[in-house]
Amino acid sequence: MKHRTVSGKIRYSSMKPGREGEERGREWFTFTHHGDGSVIMRARCEIEEPDPTVLRDIVCHIGADRKPQNLLVHLTLGDEFLGSGWMAYDAANNSIICESHGPSIGRNSETREAGEFDAFGTHPVVGDGFTTRLMDTAKGPHRRRLRFFLPSPDHRGATPPQIAEVEMTMEYVGEEEKTVEAGTFQCRHYRYVDDSDEGMGGTTHPDFDMWVTADKDSILVYGSIDGYMMNRYELVELTR
Repeated sequence: MKHRTVSGKIRYSSMKPGREGEERGREWFTFTHHGDGSVIMRARCEIEEPDPTVLRDIVCHIGADRKPQNLLVHLTLGDEFLGSGWMAYDAANNSIICESHGPSIGRNSETREAGEFDAFGTHPVVGDGFTTRLMDTAKGPHRRRLRFFLPSPDHRGATPPQIAEVEMTMEYVGEEEKTVEAGTFQCRHYRYVDDSDEGMGGTTHPDFDMWVTADKDSILVYGSIDGYMMNRYELVELTR
């Protein structure tokens, strides 16, 4: 086989008062790196807290030019089917298209003009880490405004798949070494900042600090969100 595979597991834990350090979910991921520079990201995410629980399956194709190509999502909320869908970038028509269905939305077909945009928001935290590849670290610490299309504006991605659009600011903070259960890694520290007037999904998303491997794989090693979420994300297994 000519492709290269990276896989691992991330533990979600809570830092809420009385729950400090408790596991609240987990994420298994696989990246398939093809010889032409394109990448397939697969992720299975389980969120146990807060209720209702969320089970999310994602497959995302990212082109060699780092533009997203298509995304498949299947969602279960509280152990009941919430929705599934397919979203894609139609470069020929500069549009985003979505085909989805679910008990609350029925059959959904959408097309939206894409304009200039940067990435698909996929909700697995490994996807957030991988998107940091869009930053030019040669510039040193700086900020960049990013425009995303995603299948749900909800902070947990827990709504039936439909086209949503958000803007976030990504900050490159600098280089740091990070030790987690999976090992010690040379990392780059990034931060997502929701500084939009309306907030992501109508609610301001707390700052999300991420430590991502300082190599071509851009694997999320550790993540920290405070505010109303009070979550931590730690890489506990890695195979390359």
